[in-house]
Amino acid sequence: MSISPVEMMMYILTPIGVVVASYLAIKSRDLLATALLLSAQSLLLSFEYYILHAPDVAISEAAVGACLTTAILIFAVRATKRMEEE
Repeated sequence: MSISPVEMMMYILTPIGVVVASYLAIKSRDLLATALLLSAQSLLLSFEYYILHAPDVAISEAAVGACLTTAILIFAVRATKRMEEE
């Protein structure tokens, strides 16, 4: 069974995207941007699970990691005050 060049690029670029999104989330100083970067990382992870033929785990990761966790983080960020306002 041969792997097409498109599949090979997906196998290579998806983990790189996860690492880049994680690094940018760590280095970001804006909490809202960090929440969105963590959501992007979670979506890339769910895509990686789908590539690895685990669609049930991919659906769970997308629902919990990308949707629910992002919503909770955004509500938490909105409830805090910014340091510039003090």
